[in-house]
Amino acid sequence: MEKEGQKQLVTFQLGNEQYGIDIMDVHEIWRVEAIRPIPNAPSYVEGIFNLRGDIVPVINLHRRFHIKRIEMSEDDQLLSGSIIININGTKIGIIIDKVLRVVGIDLNQVQLPPQIISGIGAEYIQGVVQSDDGYLIILDIHRLFDPKELQQISSISR
Repeated sequence: MEKEGQKQLVTFQLGNEQYGIDIMDVHEIWRVEAIRPIPNAPSYVEGIFNLRGDIVPVINLHRRFHIKRIEMSEDDQLLSGSIIININGTKIGIIIDKVLRVVGIDLNQVQLPPQIISGIGAEYIQGVVQSDDGYLIILDIHRLFDPKELQQISSISR
């Protein structure tokens, strides 16, 4: 439950960095097995999969942000998969290296992002929070795709 001045984030690893997205934007965490490729889709679109009758487009954030996948142990691979997010009523799967945990952050601790963090432009980042093991980058999922891209992605799922 969110308290005033606090936000709950689902955190995950992508490359060498830790990211968080608002738990209210997360539909669910899913281990995607069968992704069907889509011809002529943008390079960062991995394909689509069936989520209990809904066709969900899957975005590869590694390709989107030009981030190298990390080498993972077998234990870590059990935590890999995708997070199903909801952007303006469109469900989109985003492939991540591994799910970490849900954390509560104090909004007073959120700092403005540096201009460039690991190749991800500042326009996609809501802020940065210091954590025990470095920092946590808070993504603004509503800015990950411009309206034209979002329309193209949502048309894939129809």
